[in-house]
Amino acid sequence: DLIFANSTPSAQSALNATKDIPIVFTSVTDPVGASLVPSMDQAGDNITGTTDSHPDAIRKTIQFIDEQTEAKTVGLIYNAGEQNSLAQIEKVKEAAKQTDLKLVEASVSTTAEVKQAAESLVGKADVFYIVTDNTVVSAIESVVSVANEKKIPVFTGELDSLKRGCFAAYGFDYYDIGYQAGEMAVAILKGEAKPAEIKPEYPKKLKLVINKQAAEKQGIKLKPEWDQMAEYIE
Repeated sequence: DLIFANSTPSAQSALNATKDIPIVFTSVTDPVGASLVPSMDQAGDNITGTTDSHPDAIRKTIQFIDEQTEAKTVGLIYNAGEQNSLAQIEKVKEAAKQTDLKLVEASVSTTAEVKQAAESLVGKADVFYIVTDNTVVSAIESVVSVANEKKIPVFTGELDSLKRGCFAAYGFDYYDIGYQAGEMAVAILKGEAKPAEIKPEYPKKLKLVINKQAAEKQGIKLKPEWDQMAEYIE
């Protein structure tokens, strides 16, 4: 009666397989670039869902790095084969143009290459910024181990990686966008709406969260003014 697709590849596979069965997706970073929907204001004929890319998250992260840290250079690690990652990296580059920050990049193809990529940026990057790249996030502990040893703060594009040792993220709970997608599925299954009548949605909540233990391990001194800006986890 309905296909629920979690992530860009599964949503694309579902859409390629059927034009008749309703599809609801979640955790898709760039639904438009992935050719799932015409725009974020218009669903596809049989597909809609929620994206895991808040329009303000990257801009706010770059702004925080620029204004609240001593960093001059931001290290980016991503899989160049992931369309969703390329879309985010372009947004990082656009946001960085508004600052004096420089970007250095290291691309990977598999999780086995992530640690080596992080090590290649040591001495070049003052901070790491890991977007919601499936390959790198799957091996985020490899980045954290390098970061802790070399005292390099790790910013991420999602909150789940904070529990795995990253320093800070402007993000949202994946539970929330899953719930939003679930509400769409309910409306479709009850016959209250067709997929084409439900616009794709961004995450509704965006917040800055800082991991205190990671801050200590990565050589960051917490500022009093951050108390008003962020939530803390231990």
